[in-house]
Amino acid sequence: MIVRNNITEVAYNVQTTVDEKHNLPIDYKVTNTNDSKAMGNMLRRAKSILRTNDFTALYDKGYHTGTEFKIADDLGIEVMVAIPGVASQAPNPDYNVENFSYNQDDDYYVCPQGNKLTTPGTWHKTWTYYFKRYITNKCKSCPVKDQCTKAKYGKGIQRSEYQEQINRNKERIEQNQDYYRRRQAIAEHPYGTIKRQWVFSYISTKKGKESASADVGFMFLAYNIRRIMNIIGKNALKKYLEVLILLVSGKYRPIRLKISLLKAIKYLHKILTSYFEGCLNRLKFDQNLLSTEGF
Repeated sequence: MIVRNNITEVAYNVQTTVDEKHNLPIDYKVTNTNDSKAMGNMLRRAKSILRTNDFTALYDKGYHTGTEFKIADDLGIEVMVAIPGVASQAPNPDYNVENFSYNQDDDYYVCPQGNKLTTPGTWHKTWTYYFKRYITNKCKSCPVKDQCTKAKYGKGIQRSEYQEQINRNKERIEQNQDYYRRRQAIAEHPYGTIKRQWVFSYISTKKGKESASADVGFMFLAYNIRRIMNIIGKNALKKYLEVLILLVSGKYRPIRLKISLLKAIKYLHKILTSYFEGCLNRLKFDQNLLSTEGF
């Protein structure tokens, strides 16, 4: 798996979606890819689990990818993703690209000196997105060129096809700084418990994603049982389990001789799923805020 700057590690990546109110992981997925393309899929899964798109999802800067913003936009889900540092900056920060204004109606930029940067309208392609390039011939005679750019032929701005979604994310971050800072408290709670207190800092099963996923599933199952016990109390959880045992034994016994093993397993799965969904619904998840994080 490529982790950063083409550095490759032999590892799995665990994506999780964590509930803000109770710090309960409601979903996880084991992958062998990094975070950059993970947001869209996890949002689809969260929408399916919660049966609504009325929530806000918080992410760190590793998820800041234009295509994933587009997926979130199409799903109607509000996201707040930390903004990574920009590699290319002007010698004088006053002339960084964010200080150039964009005219959406006529498709051009205006620099701090009042000069227009225009584009011929050609779309250029990178590995993951298309962009248009904006330039001006005024740079040659501009008195502050050395403060604006080191490029021989002047300033050039690349505008991604997903720039509108990227800008809206930036606005949400700027308007909700305190809101976004809660991300670590949400996402790191299960990881701190599992990796530091319980010392599950690695996956024991290495042979295939399915086996690794089962390994991780046991970790989160143990964590959630512990959390639910802390939330509703040990006695309440004990009563839930007692009712579950009676429910399963009562429904399974009359049919155990009439159906195949495979059908019996599917039937039990249906009963358990229905029962635990009812139990989890009693916890009244706060759907206003979720955080997704990589292991």
